[in-house]
Amino acid sequence: MSRYEVIILKIGYTRWTSPMQQRADGSITLVKGPKNVIIDTGGPWNKEKIPVWLTGEGLTPRHIDFVVCTHGHSDHVGNINLFPSATLILSHDICQGDLYTVHDFAGGQPFEIDDEIDVIPTPGHAGQDISVIVRTDSGIHAVVGDLFESEGDRDDESLWRSTSEFPEQQEASRRSVLDLADFIVPGHGHMFRVQPDSMPTPR
Repeated sequence: MSRYEVIILKIGYTRWTSPMQQRADGSITLVKGPKNVIIDTGGPWNKEKIPVWLTGEGLTPRHIDFVVCTHGHSDHVGNINLFPSATLILSHDICQGDLYTVHDFAGGQPFEIDDEIDVIPTPGHAGQDISVIVRTDSGIHAVVGDLFESEGDRDDESLWRSTSEFPEQQEASRRSVLDLADFIVPGHGHMFRVQPDSMPTPR
């Protein structure tokens, strides 16, 4: 029986307002259990809201043990300073205060938070992306940042390829996560269930 629950505090979004501008913010996810984990912290405009959302779950920022930022873009890292006592995992960096731990994400090694939560390398959108794998009673959840923009990007590849730094790596990472997970929390949309054959055949 799993000890963890995946709770989406804020659903990320993107909305184009003109050919050269869009409004966007990343999903903010809480993994609640023996180790409390925040995955991505949105933009700085969420600073006052995050403590309120945590209060709704019976927590405060000081109850958060780990903050994991899937990559370094501004709409995913904007509020890490709310959690100064947490261990921070941002892309391939792991630190507790000013103490840094070396870990071989680049070599494909997962980082184990505990038996039910792993942080895995999923490069492609940016150079050092990571995702969080959580085993729950309802299935395996993958919280992936912008590895998946939204559920719709499985049918419309332009939704993720247009912002991908390394599309071939990202496609491989997407496939590995789809093989692993039952549910995906994307960077800019609602959580969705993984279906068999949910990605097109590689080109």
